[in-house]
Amino acid sequence: MPVRYVAVTKAEQSSPTSVVISMDYLPIFLNIKGQPCLVVGGGAVAARKVRLLLQAGGSVSVVASALCPELAALSAEKSIQHIERDFEAQDLRKQVLVIAATDELDINSRVSKLAKRQRIPVNVVDQPDLCSFITPSIIDRSPVQVAISTGGASPVLARLLRTHLEPYIPSAYGRLASLVDEFRDQVKRQFTNVTQRRYFWERVLQGSVAELLFAGREDAARKALEKAVNEADEIPEVAGEVYLVGA
Repeated sequence: MPVRYVAVTKAEQSSPTSVVISMDYLPIFLNIKGQPCLVVGGGAVAARKVRLLLQAGGSVSVVASALCPELAALSAEKSIQHIERDFEAQDLRKQVLVIAATDELDINSRVSKLAKRQRIPVNVVDQPDLCSFITPSIIDRSPVQVAISTGGASPVLARLLRTHLEPYIPSAYGRLASLVDEFRDQVKRQFTNVTQRRYFWERVLQGSVAELLFAGREDAARKALEKAVNEADEIPEVAGEVYLVGA
């Protein structure tokens, strides 16, 4: 029987309400596929942000009087739209997300102010006080993604943490998530109760299906998962739990 330990502070023991620890930022993932995104600036830093937006499927416009070689190549192949001039307020129209990546504080501040006024999420590179969102350091095992952030305090630390964690999250986890996605609807039909589905997936993801996929036997893993779904009980056996509070 698994034992779960729950840490409870003295304040929680003496108060009926839990202590809420505030976060500087709300961690979320945005779907920007096909959505208009604006990058202000044409240098190497802007290019990094453009790559990130393109990887997420955004429709990217870059406003800058000149482009670095990488952005110029993207513009030539029509991967981005280049607005060849300095930033203007009208550039924010219909944008769902804005990134300011210039080396001029006045321009970055103006972009931030105008975007916030219009409630458009805005990121100003290396200036967290001007941001309404920040871009984390990412471990990409799509569709599995792990985002690591220090709230803008130390991007270098975030990258170091990513480097330490990456070996523990092999690319096979992305393939495993894709395999699970193939059977989600079928499992929903089999188990109408959310708790039942959760226990089913916990058993699957810690059992032979995952082991087969990690061993490179994807077809065998798919067949094993299909068999597990077809032979699953309506009400999977639920393991008991023990909670130790204040220990």
